[in-house]
Amino acid sequence: MNIEEKISELGITLPELSKPLAAYVPAIKTDTWVFTAGQLPISNGELVFKGKIGKDISIEDGQNAARMCALNALSAIRGVIGDLNRITQIIKVVGYVNSAPGFTQQPLVINGASEFLKEIFGDKGAHARSAVGVSELPLDAAVEVELIVSFE
Repeated sequence: MNIEEKISELGITLPELSKPLAAYVPAIKTDTWVFTAGQLPISNGELVFKGKIGKDISIEDGQNAARMCALNALSAIRGVIGDLNRITQIIKVVGYVNSAPGFTQQPLVINGASEFLKEIFGDKGAHARSAVGVSELPLDAAVEVELIVSFE
């Protein structure tokens, strides 16, 4: 099945590529790899999830933010390879969680991105991962996610 059709069946629209917030590109390809810049939970130009997980935002909303970040990363990947069906494997997910002091459930938050990618790509969505708690993120975003994928 076509990846974008699968996303659409979930009631989700692949967003237009977000404009970078600073001096970088959203994604870059080399040989058969794509590396994305960190993607924030932005929709229609607006930051949707803002604040610290474990204080301002629930784990569930953090998972939704991580999912949105992964979707934005897919948009960035499509921007450099043209077609998400060319992805052969999600290699690695790196997730940063804007964490309240003492919050230690970063893996649960980043599961929002991981489970979404597995749902869309099946076995090709299995990946290595890091889930890191940080004291601040750009624009006070709740989560930031970057992807590394292989493609043909």
